[in-house]
Amino acid sequence: MDRANLALADWLARQGGPVRLVAHRVEDSLLRYPNVRFIRVPKPANAYLLGEPVLDAVGRYHARRTLAEGGQVVANGGNCEVPAANWVHYVHGAHSPQPAGGTLRRLKGLVSHRVFLERERRALRRARIIIANSARTRQDLLAATGVEPSRVHVVYLGGDPSRFPPTSPALRRESREALGWSQERRVALFVGALGDRRKGFDTLFDAWTRLCARPAWDVDLCVVGTGAQREAWQREARARGLDSRIQFLGFRTDVPRLLAAADLLVAPTRYEPYGLGVHEALCVGLPALVSRTAGVAERYPPELQGLLLEDPDDVEALVRRLEDWRHRGDKWVPAVSALSSALRSWTWDAMAEALVARLEA
Repeated sequence: MDRANLALADWLARQGGPVRLVAHRVEDSLLRYPNVRFIRVPKPANAYLLGEPVLDAVGRYHARRTLAEGGQVVANGGNCEVPAANWVHYVHGAHSPQPAGGTLRRLKGLVSHRVFLERERRALRRARIIIANSARTRQDLLAATGVEPSRVHVVYLGGDPSRFPPTSPALRRESREALGWSQERRVALFVGALGDRRKGFDTLFDAWTRLCARPAWDVDLCVVGTGAQREAWQREARARGLDSRIQFLGFRTDVPRLLAAADLLVAPTRYEPYGLGVHEALCVGLPALVSRTAGVAERYPPELQGLLLEDPDDVEALVRRLEDWRHRGDKWVPAVSALSSALRSWTWDAMAEALVARLEA
């Protein structure tokens, strides 16, 4: 969501007209433009639940001014109820989170979800036009809000081909050397938050446990991301003797290097409106196993249906998919390469231009 909003704001700023950004924070690079004005909204106690009402009030004030001046207004989901455009990156009505932690944390998660769900319904019903980041997101928000289908349009997320170029053998060797990885051993990546079960790491962990019990399984797993469950998963890996087969890398800023060095991305997500991590993996030419219900899966051609997971809770099915990739993964190389080229051609600028053209139409 942050990356997509940054891309739109940056493209608008480069067009030369005035741009108002109402947010808790923005990327510093946007502030170099003289035509960009940033209205900073405080976030009490650094909590989104407390900050959203403030964001809504400040946003509506500047939205009224902008509309009165003949400008366009774009809000995100339930964060600002305005009769303008709403760009939806996540549908609260499509997924009920199951946060980890004690009773207080789970109660907070339940309350937050109910508040965000109601705000989302009100904001989307009031919006004049809604932009969804995938057909999956479009279907989810239609079901969750009951808005008129003709008001909802799909514009896929873009990407940065300079940051995620196709991986050459030389780049792969260089990336592995920088990371201290063996040049011969295969590595699979999981990229996602470990704060709840949405990204499906529990399914992947169980699948990896079964695979590592087989002497022939020669692939290691690297986990990129953090969250409330990270330490618990690390303890579980040690308890099962998997600490040499599963590495927890925490939060990383070198994801392009990790993708260039890896052999596979695994994303058995239970809910994914789009899936930018999968998109970026494919851009570098990395095959990605992902749930069929993820928005990005819509972009997989028929030749890559073997990389789609029917049920993110089915451990045995994931084991079979991983074994199929290990023994017959070369069959997907041409199709992955073609999809990679297509995704790299749909840049962030192309996305922003298509989104604005849709709003103006």
